[in-house]
Amino acid sequence: MLILYIVLAVVVLILILAAIAPKNYDVSRAIEIHRSKDVVFAYLKSLKKQDEWSLWGKRDPNMEKKFTGTDEEVGAISYWSGNKEVGEGEQEIIKIIDGERIDSELRFLKPFKSNSDAYILTKEVEPKVTKVIWGFSGKNKFPMSIVMLFMNMDKAVGKDFEEGLASLKEILENQ
Repeated sequence: MLILYIVLAVVVLILILAAIAPKNYDVSRAIEIHRSKDVVFAYLKSLKKQDEWSLWGKRDPNMEKKFTGTDEEVGAISYWSGNKEVGEGEQEIIKIIDGERIDSELRFLKPFKSNSDAYILTKEVEPKVTKVIWGFSGKNKFPMSIVMLFMNMDKAVGKDFEEGLASLKEILENQ
């Protein structure tokens, strides 16, 4: 009978945790770049150029990369397979609002399967100053939602976004 109570208590605990667990996440960071919006946006919409500034491209210089479709256009796909830090997955451009926004779908395959929506926004601050907002969002499915009670997605990847944006700024301001 004691074993039944223990099992029941564990099931109730899991149900409570699942009920209070965060269902969604949205992480973003922004930076101002001293270049015109058209120059910044033209650079950002290239999946191939993302390896120049994205931190994940630097974490495994030997990762396998494949590109399909026409870079800088909807339907372009960047596939990667690398070490434990970068895993395996692909990014597909799903929407471009010229000069303003690039939306992508991130499909992670390893170390675990998940999908996220990524976005890059550009806003003119001044004629030669552009604000870039880079982020991603998604849904936490069970049982990952329970894990997210003990892990903060913003803290987990926010610093990576900051480092990537700093690298982007350095590249674009020194072109």
